[in-house]
Amino acid sequence: MTDLTITRLLDAPRELAFRVWTDPDHLARWWGPAGFSTKSCTVNLTEGGRWRVCVSDGETDLWASGVYHEIVPPERLVFSFAWEEPEGARSHDTLVTIVLSDRGGKTEMTFHQAIFETVTERDEHVDGWQSCFDCLATYLAETR
Repeated sequence: MTDLTITRLLDAPRELAFRVWTDPDHLARWWGPAGFSTKSCTVNLTEGGRWRVCVSDGETDLWASGVYHEIVPPERLVFSFAWEEPEGARSHDTLVTIVLSDRGGKTEMTFHQAIFETVTERDEHVDGWQSCFDCLATYLAETR
């Protein structure tokens, strides 16, 4: 399988969970794995609009970007995702689908990313996203 699915129960209402995925001021506060901070975050939240983020561990800047394909507040967000290479080229594009379901004032987030070119490439994303979602959970706890 060359796709990745992660499900998390977030201690936040669905509207807030959607907002922190789509508002650049919120997104910049949690995006990236532990030990990284967001140096730049731009969002054009329209279908066909672009997003771009730079995260840094203080030594290395990592850029990622994509295009929004579907925006259904507060339940669904679909966008392309690719790392940007230092020389400006983009790596392989994947499609990210985020589904947010209300669970009695909490939010079940189902994150799906596909299609990776290899199982190894997929596996390299698991720890990064898990750490990123730990940062998201911490940020939501501080924001509520």
